[in-house]
Amino acid sequence: MTKSIRALVAAIVAASCITTDAWAQVAPQSADPINRRIDSLVNAALGGPVAAMSVVVVKGRDTLLTKGYGMADIENDVAATPLTVYRIGSITKQFTSAAVMQLVEAGKINLDDDITKYLPNAPTHGRKVLVRHLLNHTSGIPSYTDVGARFGRVMRLDLTHDSLVAVIANDSLMFEPGTTFYYNNTGYFLLGMLLEKVTGKPYGTYLQEKLFTPLGLTGTTYCGTRPIIKHRAQGYDVARGQLVNTDFISMDLPYAAGSLCSTVGDLARWTAALASGRVVSPASYRQMTTPVKLPTGRAMSYGFGLFADSLASHRVISHGGGINGFISQLAYYPDDTLIVAVLANTSPAPSGEVATNIARIVLGMPPVAAPPPPKDLATTPELRAKVVGTYALKNPDGTTRNVEIVDSAGVLQLRTEGQPHARLMFQGETTFAIAGMPGARLRFDVKGARAEGFQFDRGGRPLEAVRR
Repeated sequence: MTKSIRALVAAIVAASCITTDAWAQVAPQSADPINRRIDSLVNAALGGPVAAMSVVVVKGRDTLLTKGYGMADIENDVAATPLTVYRIGSITKQFTSAAVMQLVEAGKINLDDDITKYLPNAPTHGRKVLVRHLLNHTSGIPSYTDVGARFGRVMRLDLTHDSLVAVIANDSLMFEPGTTFYYNNTGYFLLGMLLEKVTGKPYGTYLQEKLFTPLGLTGTTYCGTRPIIKHRAQGYDVARGQLVNTDFISMDLPYAAGSLCSTVGDLARWTAALASGRVVSPASYRQMTTPVKLPTGRAMSYGFGLFADSLASHRVISHGGGINGFISQLAYYPDDTLIVAVLANTSPAPSGEVATNIARIVLGMPPVAAPPPPKDLATTPELRAKVVGTYALKNPDGTTRNVEIVDSAGVLQLRTEGQPHARLMFQGETTFAIAGMPGARLRFDVKGARAEGFQFDRGGRPLEAVRR
């Protein structure tokens, strides 16, 4: 290694060190057995194919690894580094939640206030939707990313906040507020509007002033498409086993639900600061990390912008993110003071599986083999003709919504579930994987010349759909 290259590597490592009161950076990564196993794990994931991954692993006071793998920008031959800036999708929600909780602590917002106190035109349809219902996904307001073609038609447009909410404003509530959990991007979009109403500042500006700058998060920003953002990664999809540029989306639309960009180092700094009381009080952090309990007594796994779960006997606070061309995962194991962040610029990418296996390696558990990547077999016109059409998909609460299977120039597309133009990848017989939804499967019930319905399985309780 030349002297100049050694100096560059040292500068990159130094710039990405984790410096907080509770987690101080020490020596940069070394080629120890744990790092070699992590290298092997990530390099295997890149064969997915995945363009790039950046990874950070912090345990206690030690930064075990901070590294980029693959290409942040294939067309310009730009390699990924720890400083590469990725869209983080729904990891944004914990920043939104923390900003709201700061205002709660300041007495400017009450968790039990009706949201219409701040946003009189919020689509509550006369029901009492509380601020806490938006934070923990129990509002019942439909998610604008779950309305198929209606969202697809506006995905590229720089809409005003009110215009985006209007996409679902006339839809009935999915359930009585506070009674059921349904992961919901509209709720966090409205929380961004609430923050702007109370503070008088744009969402991105407010977070920059109150969170990013005070915490030294120099690689974290509102990820608009027009600003020049240093070290920004390009996003990719996979089509027939090859990387392609991802579809465009206006970053005005994810907004407070998913429009931030960050680096792995910043996410580790953020997690350490949030857990150690530097962002919100310990009591507020407990609320953020305590799962909502439904009136039935059933506890869910979501608090305010964060999931609370376990890996074997190890508690884990986490959130993932998926947005056009990017899949991210951020996990904190509080009893082990372990932080793992994995950011990827390809959809689908196994960022969640990689992050979990990294934690397993560090915690002395064997990694779990990742499932093989989905096939992408050719389809025939006869098969496509059997499955195209409109179906009624039954939601977990018993309501239904229309989804479409479309044949677009020989490519089957699913238009629903936040991926209005998600490509279906044929797995054989009547089963399809879904680009951008790792692990998701559609299994069609074909009788004679057409499918009568399908089963939509994302690893939880499968949802059933029947042809309209």
